[in-house]
Amino acid sequence: MKLPVPRLCFYRYRCFCRFNLLLVAIIFQTVFNVTQLMACTNVLVTKGASVDGSVMLTYTADSAGFYPSLQIFPAADHKPEDAIEIEGKNPIPQVGHTYHVLGSSEQGAINEFQLAMAETTFEGREELKNPDGALLYPLLMTLGLQRAKTAREAISVMTTLVEQHGYGDLGESISIADKEEAWVLEIVGTGPGGKGAVWVAQRIPDGEISVHANQARIGVFPKDDPANCVFSENVESFAIEKGYYDPNSGKPFHFADAYAPPDAKSKRVCESRVWSVFRRAAPSLNLSADYHRGVENAAPYPWSVRPDRKLSAADVMELMRDHFEGTEFDMTQGIDAGEFGLPRRWRPLFWEIDGQEYAWERPISTQQTGFSYVSQSRNWLPDAVGGILWYGVDDSYLTCYFPLYCKIDELPKSYIGGSIERFSMDSAWWVFNLVSNYANLKYSFMMPEIRVVQKELESTFFALQPAVEKTAVELAATNPALMQTYLTDYSVMQAEKVTCR
Repeated sequence: MKLPVPRLCFYRYRCFCRFNLLLVAIIFQTVFNVTQLMACTNVLVTKGASVDGSVMLTYTADSAGFYPSLQIFPAADHKPEDAIEIEGKNPIPQVGHTYHVLGSSEQGAINEFQLAMAETTFEGREELKNPDGALLYPLLMTLGLQRAKTAREAISVMTTLVEQHGYGDLGESISIADKEEAWVLEIVGTGPGGKGAVWVAQRIPDGEISVHANQARIGVFPKDDPANCVFSENVESFAIEKGYYDPNSGKPFHFADAYAPPDAKSKRVCESRVWSVFRRAAPSLNLSADYHRGVENAAPYPWSVRPDRKLSAADVMELMRDHFEGTEFDMTQGIDAGEFGLPRRWRPLFWEIDGQEYAWERPISTQQTGFSYVSQSRNWLPDAVGGILWYGVDDSYLTCYFPLYCKIDELPKSYIGGSIERFSMDSAWWVFNLVSNYANLKYSFMMPEIRVVQKELESTFFALQPAVEKTAVELAATNPALMQTYLTDYSVMQAEKVTCR
């Protein structure tokens, strides 16, 4: 049976005049309004698994229908009576001082102490969403970054906040990295009328990497090892109360099986991305595709793996550029890829014909990415120099990552403002989106040329980094304010260079 392949008709139009640019914008908005999809990917790299000893994490913000905009949450002092107002909820009292945070689209990413966060939504059991909970994950993460200096402190801050004010979101995996270690916090609500949240946080062993991609990944966890795992008091008892876990089953308690049991869809769409990162970073493990293809009794992928070689920031960027190339699921091959090897599978991701459900592959690199980043936290440098966000907009395969230092106090104009409803060459997102859409016309011909420019720019940033940071460290010792200005100017200049290249 030949399955229908949805196509976005605007790829046939050329954008050499205002009319056609407007047409593209209108169709873009229409498509985004009818194909909402949340699906993100995080990779966590411990310092023992990185070439230079940095701790890294990645994020792709994949959601059709939103326009990314960089944002700074400045450090601030607050009065005792100050509070965070949340519509329809009780206010959350402020703390005396909040830290400087750099982020995007209303969500913090990295703070002035090199503490970084990212997330993927696994949803889990819908009945556990608590409409009375005050905290949704973007605000929860931002508050963690504003109030904590380390990953362990952030876990304590965020879990205390949800205990006091309630968690109102779906299931979430939150990646947390500082200068020494990386953790994943997985959290679910307690349902309508419930209190607090249910959660577990597990550390990535040093020398290893981990991945999550919209499916809960913490399974059987140690209950007597607080150095590597912490959890809520109700993590098991609540599952027993709800009938999600039978203590008489003879099986150990498994967080993901209880609160976000995997099914054929989540394996195909989510665990396939975990497998693809692991198979690229640690090919010697020869991990089977059976689990994400739904083969009965296939073993789930490990919580973390040791890469065959230590990873650089450039290596991690390349892990985020993936369409399953080199495997039997390579999206640049086969009839679905068309004449020019296009790895796009237009939404919907799932569809049904004659009562049978079908699905496209779901790669890490995808056309609905708003922005993505790779963070680095480096303990041998002053915080303002060591914390860096390699940031890019649109599809991770075509984007160009540029450096944003964690304490900059000004943002590049082409990465703030603008709208998804109005095309503008002054907007980095629209510029990259336009390039991506042109590439889709004749992908196999255009992509090699785009990748050459991408590589040239990113290689230049890496080559400049030692000299830039040497100067910044010298300034930090004599004139910290000038250092901040220097790193701000450098970050803004590189961002605009990428947009105008």
